[in-house]
Amino acid sequence: MKNILLTVLFIVGTISISAQGDRTEVLTEVKAGDILQIGRPDAPGFKHIAFPRANIIIKSGGIANYKKMEGVQVVVTAVKEKKDGSKQIMIKRTDGEPFFGIHTVVSADADDAFKSGELKGI
Repeated sequence: MKNILLTVLFIVGTISISAQGDRTEVLTEVKAGDILQIGRPDAPGFKHIAFPRANIIIKSGGIANYKKMEGVQVVVTAVKEKKDGSKQIMIKRTDGEPFFGIHTVVSADADDAFKSGELKGI
């Protein structure tokens, strides 16, 4: 009985891990008009979404609260392939509000942002 339970758990774990891997691959193929969600980054701050630094936000009259960005839905406005083969995307909020009260559009490195969890598909 114990062996059967372990076998079932192993199979379910393997299937879920491979499904998550496939989902990440699909998300890296973004195009203009795709709806994405900002996730929680692996690092303390966002490295692959080009949000302005806190001092720039504050000097411009905005509020530098990066934690509020988690869960915000964004739409891809443009996709550009760089010389090194990576994709740079331009994103804006779906609710029409500017990021931090000052920027309407920001750029992101699509491949690295998906891998780090900064961007997710919906």
